[in-house]
Amino acid sequence: MPKFVIERRIEGIGGSTEEELRAISQKSCAVLGEMGPKVQWIQSYVTVDKIYCVYLADDEELVREHARRGGFPADSVAAVSAVIDPATAEG
Repeated sequence: MPKFVIERRIEGIGGSTEEELRAISQKSCAVLGEMGPKVQWIQSYVTVDKIYCVYLADDEELVREHARRGGFPADSVAAVSAVIDPATAEG
């Protein structure tokens, strides 16, 4: 299944409480449950004003549909073409 990175601009999100982040996560999971296994949330990174999410999905439209249903922004959705890490340098 293709991997996508989603950029969500949410002013001040980095100052959210644990409870607020839990509520966002619960909403996301509820929508994913309705949509079925063709779109999966892997992990998200919260910064001061953005959340960067990693998803697996059959296509970009499923990622965008999840955002619409959940009421989340999806300012940028990019398909991952490769993954590199320090081990990549070792050849």
